[in-house]
Amino acid sequence: MLVLHGLCTTDGVLALWAEDSGLPARSESTRRDAPHPFAANAESLVAALGLEPLKATTRALLLPSFSSGPMASPELVRDPLTAGRAPRGKVALRQWGVPTVRLQGTPERPAEMRLSDSARFVFDVAGFAADLVERGRVLPSVAPDQPRARWVPVLSGTDSARFAALQAAMPPACRCEEIVSDPAELVRAALTTAVDEQVRTRLDGMALAPRRPRTTAEAWLAALTGEPVFDADPVELYELREQLDRWRDSAGNESPVRTCFRLRSPEQRNEEEWAVEFLLQAVDEPSVLVPAQQVWFADDGVLRRWIPAPQEHLLADLGRASKLHPDLDEALRGQHPSELEVGAEGAYRFLTAAPALAQAGFGVLLPSWWQQTTKLGLKLTTKSRGTAGTVAKESEIGLKSIVDYKWELALGEDTLTDAELAELARAKVPLVKVRGQWVQVDQKRLAAGLAFLRRGGGQMTAAEVMLHSGLSEADESLPLPLVDVEADGWLGDLLTGKADEQLEPVDPPENFGARLRPYQQRGLAWLAFLDRIGLGACLADDMGLGKTVQLLALEALNRQHGKRPPTLLICPMSVVGNWQREAARFTPELKVHVHHGADRLDGDALREAVESHDLVLTTYALAARDAEALGDLTFDRVVLDEAQNIKNSATRQSQAVRQLKARHRVALTGTPVENRLAELWSIMDFANPGVLGTVSTFRARYAVPVERHNDQEAAARLRKITNPFVLRRLKTDPRIISDLPDKVEMRQLCNLTTEQASLYQAVVNDMLEKIEEADEGIERRGLVLATMSKLKQVCNHPAHFLGDGSRVAGRSGKLTRLEEVLEEVLAEGDKALCFTQFTEFGSMLVPYLAARFDTEVMFLHGGTSKASRDRMVERFQDKRGPSLFLLSLKAGGTGLNLTAANHVIHLDRWWNPAVEDQATDRAFRIGQQRNVQVRKFVCIGTLEERIDAMIEEKRALAQLVVGAGENWLTDLSTSQLRDLLTLSGEAVGE
Repeated sequence: MLVLHGLCTTDGVLALWAEDSGLPARSESTRRDAPHPFAANAESLVAALGLEPLKATTRALLLPSFSSGPMASPELVRDPLTAGRAPRGKVALRQWGVPTVRLQGTPERPAEMRLSDSARFVFDVAGFAADLVERGRVLPSVAPDQPRARWVPVLSGTDSARFAALQAAMPPACRCEEIVSDPAELVRAALTTAVDEQVRTRLDGMALAPRRPRTTAEAWLAALTGEPVFDADPVELYELREQLDRWRDSAGNESPVRTCFRLRSPEQRNEEEWAVEFLLQAVDEPSVLVPAQQVWFADDGVLRRWIPAPQEHLLADLGRASKLHPDLDEALRGQHPSELEVGAEGAYRFLTAAPALAQAGFGVLLPSWWQQTTKLGLKLTTKSRGTAGTVAKESEIGLKSIVDYKWELALGEDTLTDAELAELARAKVPLVKVRGQWVQVDQKRLAAGLAFLRRGGGQMTAAEVMLHSGLSEADESLPLPLVDVEADGWLGDLLTGKADEQLEPVDPPENFGARLRPYQQRGLAWLAFLDRIGLGACLADDMGLGKTVQLLALEALNRQHGKRPPTLLICPMSVVGNWQREAARFTPELKVHVHHGADRLDGDALREAVESHDLVLTTYALAARDAEALGDLTFDRVVLDEAQNIKNSATRQSQAVRQLKARHRVALTGTPVENRLAELWSIMDFANPGVLGTVSTFRARYAVPVERHNDQEAAARLRKITNPFVLRRLKTDPRIISDLPDKVEMRQLCNLTTEQASLYQAVVNDMLEKIEEADEGIERRGLVLATMSKLKQVCNHPAHFLGDGSRVAGRSGKLTRLEEVLEEVLAEGDKALCFTQFTEFGSMLVPYLAARFDTEVMFLHGGTSKASRDRMVERFQDKRGPSLFLLSLKAGGTGLNLTAANHVIHLDRWWNPAVEDQATDRAFRIGQQRNVQVRKFVCIGTLEERIDAMIEEKRALAQLVVGAGENWLTDLSTSQLRDLLTLSGEAVGE
């Protein structure tokens, strides 16, 4: 594993270096700039980052060190079994020779590499440079000390504040080349170099001057895209610098203050007119404002320490701003401009010019109501046609039911009176005060809205009401925005998100094999309600709350009165076995068909199989691969389990599942949004196509405002739109927690990869061949136990069995499922204990999981000292401590109190339930305040599943049957062993 570090060099370059956990940790060299003993070489670093090959530079870096060698960074995770004892003693700064490479752009971080704080900072600087270049906030310039052309950033306004924040956040490790260096100068030089490189990359091949320049200016232009250093006449170079400085000053400068404009309404001024006030604002402290009156008439020493000539600065800025907003020319006619009085039309013009002024670097302060202004628009009021006070008939519920409607004009949710409408119609200015609020009025749209109202009311379907409510794109035929939809009855409950609160619990059929908890009954009722009216659902309950059992209860409920078309359930390969077994357990009457494997059906055979079953299981990969065959079939319902698998709407499998034909659609996911809101759009567009409009509309209307600008209004609108279709319950909700047992145990059935399956079969064949020749007794028992151990290692990971230190990622079905579980655990802020009986497996997982999730992973094993053991427990129990704790079963299975964890994962099985229960009780014990979820990983179709089934059948007598370990297995006959170990066809995943 590599840990990536960054530094801002004294020559103005962003550079990277890395520690390699696979290299020895000590060096006895006393030479001042001795090579860093576990720094990655430049070639491996360039390869890991995918950079273009560049000549590496070995730099002398001052790093914290012991007398015996450099101190490892906190992010570096070594093999716990080979790291040896950590060096101790006094820590001091010492120079080490470290290979570094120059950062090129912003490469993506590989999965098995961790970023230190210094590396994150370097990437932030590079990202800031890319953002400045993208927005054109750069200018050509000349270096102050030599004839060298370069592109420099133009920092003003929010960019200056962002730069100041970067300077303040610079980790000390970023200036380890020379600790005394000024951080501000290092960051500025690095940002300038990064900007120059990125602009040159974009302009590569473009000529800005003649091929044979005759003047210094032409040579400078040519050097902006070619070789930076150019030949220059000293006098002409001086004049060029002067001209460039004046030009740059006219475009914006990096002054510690900026001119700010504040719009004030008549009531704020106690005057009859609006006014735009002029102020100077501190860039780093935007709350510090100096009125123009003080600039002109007060001798403010503090202000002059900021800027030598504040009056000249204010006048120059007003002149520059007048080019963007010509109304300001009027203020410049006065001798000491401090404000500009404007009417309502002038105020509106300033409001519309405000974004351009802000983009140019000026401060702009607008009235709070402008960003939160209540919109003038249309209100749709509907009334169901059922008799008041009676229960709605079946024909009166559903998207095809008819309701009466009427249109009204409203300010927000308040309907306007005829007198107020008349007053608005008479207004000739774009800003009008209505009911004490300033409202923006577009006279043309208002006239069109009034004409629209004269059409009167009528009738429409419930589906049309939902479309108008904003649950899909706004109707372009409406002359004004739709600000409110009001409905009664079930439709009103659905639109306001109250339907799930008012639904009566629904019981599954009597033969359903589970007793639903109250919150699961509510989930079933909600699913059944949306199913009845033909709306898709996203059941987004927290991990462990039983989405599977709720969906199977819905299937049983729908099919209790007769045959229905089958349900297609699409899920990751790792949980296909779970669904098979859960269906057999809870709904044994359902006929289940698995569409998977090289011998899967197609054509008419597939159609016949699907039509003769109730539940068809397949995977996301096959849904894409067999899209045409599955698309020809019609299903009653399509269900996506782990629906975050379609979070990227552009992927082939996301597009394939959208094309499937079904009456009803359900998405099951514990993480409806992992990284971006576009993931929610993808899931919702599957469940109810078009409900959130097109992806581009969704991005503009919700994703960009919420993700980039933290727009709470847009977030509230999105919640209102999605609430009817998304049911999300959390374990932390006290109403849910009271419904849960203290400990939830579940099996996580995993598939083998093809590589694992081939290794597994080879081990079995080898054992069966040897066992035929072995004598009864110790030799046979030893052979059986050794084989069991090897097969467990294969089920864990090929690299665990082979012991060759090979690549970890993507080779184990069990590891894939572990990553999926831990990703959700960490996303929810929970903590987990992971037990394995193999110390070598834990040693392999620690660096991989640390890099995969970019977090610390502790590992307690038999070689851990008591002092280290105590420190680990103390840190894990601390709320701020690590969230993942890996333990060997023997070393960590007893004597520890680890109640900070509410997840326990048994990665491989110790075939004695008592031993596993003891390990589980490290978290499930006195002092535990939360419910504990216990997951036991079992590979489908292998000895793990078969032995697990044997133990479960006799769990009450398990201690007598299996004893303290696995010796009971050695007494099985050869034929019994063959049946136990034979690999089944369902074992192999995709």
